[in-house]
Amino acid sequence: MRITAKIKNEMISRLEKIYHDTKSALNFNNPFELLVAVILSAQCTDVRVNVTTGRLFKKAATPEAILSLGLDGLEEEIRDCGLFRNKAKNIMKTCQKLHDDYADQVPSDYDELLSLPGVGRKTANVVSSIAFGRPAIAVDTHVFRVSNRLKLAVGNSPEEVEKKLQKAIPVEKWSAAHHWLIWHGRKICKARHPLCQKCPLNDLCPSASLLETPIA
Repeated sequence: MRITAKIKNEMISRLEKIYHDTKSALNFNNPFELLVAVILSAQCTDVRVNVTTGRLFKKAATPEAILSLGLDGLEEEIRDCGLFRNKAKNIMKTCQKLHDDYADQVPSDYDELLSLPGVGRKTANVVSSIAFGRPAIAVDTHVFRVSNRLKLAVGNSPEEVEKKLQKAIPVEKWSAAHHWLIWHGRKICKARHPLCQKCPLNDLCPSASLLETPIA
C-alpha cells in the first residue's frame, strides 16, 4: 500500500477525533516537576513514575531541595524506577545546573533544555511543548512504533521519525498529535499484541495484515 499525503491526512483526522481530549499521563504542578517526571519515565511506566514522584515531591519539589537530599537520598526515593542510579545522577547534575545558572527555574529555550544532563530531544520536546506551549513532537517508544507501522513517518531513529512527522502533520497540531499517537500506541497499537481488528485505522494501515492475529 502506498501511503499518500491524503491517506496521512485521513490518519491524523481519525486520531484527532478519537484522542482529541487526551493529555500527558504524568502528574506535575510546574515545569520542574514535569522535567523530573519525564527524566524518570525512561523505560518506566507513567503509573510507576507518578507513584515515585508523588512520594519524592512531598519531600523535595525544587532543585535546591533535591540537592539537599544528596545522591544517596535521591536514589532511595526513586529506587522503584528503572535505571534509578543513572537517573539519580542526571537529576542531581541537572538540579545543580538549574540552581547555579537559572535561579532554580527550568529554562524555556530549547537548546538550553538540551544542555541539561539527562535531557535528550524527547524530554526537551515534552517540556517545551507542555510546560511552555511551543509546537513540538516528542518521539517516545509508542510514537516511534505507531508512526512506523502506519508509515505516517518511517525512520530508524526517533530523530528521523520526528522530522518526518513534522512534515506530515500541520505545525499547529504537533503537540496534540504527540498525545494522540502515544494513546493509540497504549490502547490499540501495542508492541506485542496490537489490536488490529479493533483499530479505527485498520483500513489505512499497511501493517495491519502482517500484525493481525486471526480469530480462532
